Amino acid sequence: MFYRAIGLMSGSSLDGLDIAFVEFQEQGGKWTYEIKAADCLPYEDGWAERLKNAIHLPALDYQLLHTDYGHYLGKKVNEFIDGNGLHYQAGLVSSHGHTTFHLPLQGMTGQIGDGAAIAAETALPVVSDLRAMDVAFGGQGAPIVPIGEKLLMPEYDYFLNIGGIANISVNREEYIAFDVCPANRVLNMLANDAGKPYDAGGEMAAGGKLNDDLLDKLNALDYYAKPWPKSLANDFGTDVVYPLIKAAGCTEADALHTFSEHIAIQISMSVGALSNQQPVTGNQQLLITGGGALNTHLVNRIAAHVAAHNIEVVVPEAALVNYKEAIIMAFIGVLRWRQEKNVLASVTGARRDSVGGALWMGAEG
Repeated sequence: MFYRAIGLMSGSSLDGLDIAFVEFQEQGGKWTYEIKAADCLPYEDGWAERLKNAIHLPALDYQLLHTDYGHYLGKKVNEFIDGNGLHYQAGLVSSHGHTTFHLPLQGMTGQIGDGAAIAAETALPVVSDLRAMDVAFGGQGAPIVPIGEKLLMPEYDYFLNIGGIANISVNREEYIAFDVCPANRVLNMLANDAGKPYDAGGEMAAGGKLNDDLLDKLNALDYYAKPWPKSLANDFGTDVVYPLIKAAGCTEADALHTFSEHIAIQISMSVGALSNQQPVTGNQQLLITGGGALNTHLVNRIAAHVAAHNIEVVVPEAALVNYKEAIIMAFIGVLRWRQEKNVLASVTGARRDSVGGALWMGAEG
């Protein structure tokens, strides 16, 4: 069967709204996909600041932002459809929303961007609130991308997505995935301190020097000693890691260099722990996607560290690098439409796999 869906993803790095129109085909239980159109729409009119500060709003203002952002997303979908000539082609929109609060131990996760508002703007069926069901079943609600990796990209052994937070998956009989550490959100904050929106290609980091004392303090943070399943909220990077780096008093270049090394070390340690639990002989491949895959210095450092585990780093074509999460959000929506499991309990620690997502019908029946 064929499904044509639009996926929306707003990551914690706040660099814009990722949107992808994807055609999926299922035949005999095997899935294939083709990206028909994709784009990253930068946030304008102060939206990045509004989203970043959402957690500080009073309850009523937070709910108003939730609704307002939903209408914004719906309008952006319409612009995307207009710009790419996709009228009457997309059958479904699946929106991750923008994560604000993520407190799975307290049974709550929050992604703003009202699905009803998106459906009203687009007149299309919309799937939203993709993490809530898993959290209700006692799971971390994250990561949710592994279902797409498992069914759409089975040829790889490991998957690493480097966005605002770096998360990793291992493709084994028991599928495991978890958040590794903060990444682009903190790297961008450090680049901002140097007057740049981001460290293009990791050039500043490459020119910096390692601060051993800071590296030791970063690697000693309690989160890294916790077993999986586990997930991170954005504030671990902004309120814990970033202040720790700034307190070290090093230059922006040295801070970027040291934090990049920290990311590479934590990824390598995670890979090592995963490979020890489920040993595999021979060389394996680690697929890197997300904005961090464009950070040449960071990718090189990751490759150097994981080589000890007989793992080769693969950076795929640009469309998959940039839009993997939006692609998989579309796929999660398709699975929800089919009423099939789209969140894996082996990844999140929930009591069982679940069919996640609220469905909003935008058109008249």
